[in-house]
Amino acid sequence: MKITFQGGEVHLEGVALVEGAKAPDFTGVKTDLSPWSLKDAGDTVKIISSVPSLDTPVCDVQTKRFNKEAASLPGVTVVTVSLDLPFAQARWCAAANANSHIVLSDYAERDFGKKFGTLIKELKLLTRAVFVLDKNNVVKYVQYVPEITNEPDYESAIKAAKELL
Repeated sequence: MKITFQGGEVHLEGVALVEGAKAPDFTGVKTDLSPWSLKDAGDTVKIISSVPSLDTPVCDVQTKRFNKEAASLPGVTVVTVSLDLPFAQARWCAAANANSHIVLSDYAERDFGKKFGTLIKELKLLTRAVFVLDKNNVVKYVQYVPEITNEPDYESAIKAAKELL
């Protein structure tokens, strides 16, 4: 899989997840500094949106879109993960009125980035990706966006999640 940032190739650390694989549990930090792990979502369908930084235009659009979708997807846990510090994430969430989903920081251990194969070796940021997991955490949809500055395929991810309800 080739991933580029502004046209230049970058390399991802960890193992890329594929459809049909069991998603590994991971732990990150919520905006209130409390820990959160995949198991905390219980037996819900999950949409996990990985972004480089909420402070960039495309990440801002992506996170707002999934926050909006989360409000109309009962039974789906929507999570956005970045390496932004929880303080910055909390500030962004307040400014964007983003309170329909979980915003999670992977800054402490890079646990998500390593386990989901999204940690960009050269930039030490997460790549843009979307994962849809069923109630048993089996990956049913995955998109590692080939060019990090592009938006993901929202419609396909949302459709995949709805089909699992």
